[in-house]
Amino acid sequence: MTMLTRPLGNTGPQVSALGLGCMGMSALYGEADRTESVATIHAALEAGVTLLDTGDFYAMGHNEMLIGEALRAAPAARREQALVSVKFGALRGPDGSWLGYDGRPAAVKSFAAYSLQRLGVDHIDLYRIARLDPDVPIEETVGAIAELVEKGYVRHIGLSEVGAGTIRRAAAIAPVSDLQIEYSLISRGIEDEILPTTRELGIGITAYGVLSRGLISGHFTADRQLGAGDFRAMSPRFQGDNLRHNLNLVEALRKIAEQKGVSVAQIAIAWVLSRGEDIVPLVGARRRDRLTEALGALDVTLEPADLAAIEEAVPAGAAAGERYPAAQMAHLES
Repeated sequence: MTMLTRPLGNTGPQVSALGLGCMGMSALYGEADRTESVATIHAALEAGVTLLDTGDFYAMGHNEMLIGEALRAAPAARREQALVSVKFGALRGPDGSWLGYDGRPAAVKSFAAYSLQRLGVDHIDLYRIARLDPDVPIEETVGAIAELVEKGYVRHIGLSEVGAGTIRRAAAIAPVSDLQIEYSLISRGIEDEILPTTRELGIGITAYGVLSRGLISGHFTADRQLGAGDFRAMSPRFQGDNLRHNLNLVEALRKIAEQKGVSVAQIAIAWVLSRGEDIVPLVGARRRDRLTEALGALDVTLEPADLAAIEEAVPAGAAAGERYPAAQMAHLES
């Protein structure tokens, strides 16, 4: 397996063709093993993965400190190749509750100061607000990030989960390198307006949820018991009839994967890779074996016949249930 690189938009850096989303190492998907998490980050860097994604609110800073620990323990050459993407702005209470979003310029700079300390770095490679603050114009938030770029604390400006209109407004203020947004075989909402807009403006896509939180990984089963802290216990796509319907889609995909001699996860990731050179999938591997499986997607070539078969098995809009509970969907732009 040779690690390929892709440009992160017209103004961003060259990054590895797959990025590592580190959220699950700290929060929302049940218990994770810290030693194995650090080992997985090291294995990713050793394999040529350069993009590490986190959020300052993932377990209230735990995830940033975990990445900082992993980077300090990595060989110098691997540490220097790492590009860290940070989301900010989500407000949380001591009990883990969600309290809204804060995109005020003063808050942006304060969030960045704490992230730099927790990560143990002198700059953040990609910085973005996690969700649009409805009370603060995106121009003000992006303008504050641009000031951090001017002072050397941030290298590139990103966006997250915003619609085409907001993307245009943000890009009019300062160069935007990347939009992070959910994109997978069963989450294709960006294809109508958002993806054409980013391509027109030369903005890259980092796609999270490429395995839909494990739903289309080929490893999730209908009888799996989810812990109280697991996001999927509340996710509409993992409930009752929705789950049974969605797992039937996975079984249809499994037949295609087996014909190619690859895993379901590999064919799902390869599909996202096939959607364009401007799209970098983030894989949420928490263990080295899952990372190895995900990296195998780089060796999967999808021929036109394969893509047609995948489209027939899992057509756009085929999933049952929204990708977030209703309260969280209200914070997303389409």
